[in-house]
Amino acid sequence: MKVLVIQPKIGIGDMVIYLPYIHAISKKYKKSISILVKENTRANDLFIDDKNIDEIITLDRRKDKSGSHDGLIGFLNLVKEIKNKKFDKIFIFSGSLRYFLIAKLAGIKNISQYPFFRSKDNIVTSAKIFTEHELDTIVSTQPKLNLNLEKISSAKKIMSSNHKNICLGISASGPTKRWGIKNFVKLCEKINEVYPSKFYLAGGKNDELLIEEILNSNIGPNCISFSNFAIRDTLPIIKNCNLYIGNDTGWMHISSALDVKSLALFMDSPVKAYGQYSKNIHTIIPDGETEETTTHNTLGKEKISFEKVYNSSIKLLG
Repeated sequence: MKVLVIQPKIGIGDMVIYLPYIHAISKKYKKSISILVKENTRANDLFIDDKNIDEIITLDRRKDKSGSHDGLIGFLNLVKEIKNKKFDKIFIFSGSLRYFLIAKLAGIKNISQYPFFRSKDNIVTSAKIFTEHELDTIVSTQPKLNLNLEKISSAKKIMSSNHKNICLGISASGPTKRWGIKNFVKLCEKINEVYPSKFYLAGGKNDELLIEEILNSNIGPNCISFSNFAIRDTLPIIKNCNLYIGNDTGWMHISSALDVKSLALFMDSPVKAYGQYSKNIHTIIPDGETEETTTHNTLGKEKISFEKVYNSSIKLLG
C-alpha cells in the first residue's frame, strides 16, 4: 500500500511538531511513506536520514500566488502529479476542501482528513486527536529526528570536550519574538564565567548582522556561526550540544527533537501550542504572564527576565 501524508503548514517548527504523527502512520503500515510539504519546512534537510519517509514532494504554493501549485492550473498540476504516483491511502492534516478534491481527483480511494470548517484547536491537540482516531492507537507528542550515527560521532570528534557546547537560537520569524542581541552577549559572557563554553549561533543569512554583532563582541572568539551551513549539516552538531538557549523558533523545535534540553524564550507566541509538547522544552515567559496568557500579540520581549534566563541556563547545564 502506498501512503501519502499532506502537511500544509509552512514552518520548520510545524514540520517537527508533525513528525510523531508521520512516524506513527509509517509504523502502522509497516513501511516508509511519502509526504507532501512546503519547501520552507526544510523537510529535505530534516529527514535526510529518516527511513520512515521515502519521498518528499514539494508543495509549491506562495503568498504571491506564483507557485506551480497555485491557482486552477496549479491545482490540476498537483492532481496529475499525485495521480501518477498511484497512492492507495492519504492522510490530510488540514480541513481544506482543496486537498480533499485533489485526493479525490487523483483517484485515492482511502482518504483520512481533518473535519471541514473545524474549530481551531492548537496544532498539537489537533494532530494528536486526528492521528489517534485514524490509527486507533496512542501517539506520543514527542518528536524524534533520526540521524546517521556516524554523522553524530564525526561531529562529536570536532567539538570541544573541554567546554559546554551550547546552541544559541538568535533567529526568529519576527522582531516581536526576538530577544535582544545584547542580552545574548551578556548571557554568554556570564555563562562562560561559570562553565567555559562554545556557542553555536543558530541563524540564517537573514540574521547575518545579528551574528556579526555577537562575533565582534568579547564572547566572539567562543562562537561559531551556522549562517553558511545547510540545516542538514547542523543537525549532528546540535545533537552533541549540552543545551539550546534561544527564541521560540525552528531551531528550538529541532533541538528538542534531537533530545537536547531546550530553554525556549516565549515572547509573542502561544506556549500551550508550541512549548508543552516535548519533555525537552523548558520555557521562559514574560514577567506578569502565565502559560495561558502568553500567546500571539503578548509582545513580551521587554519583560523576559535576564536573571531567569541565566539561572535556568546554569541549572540546565549543571
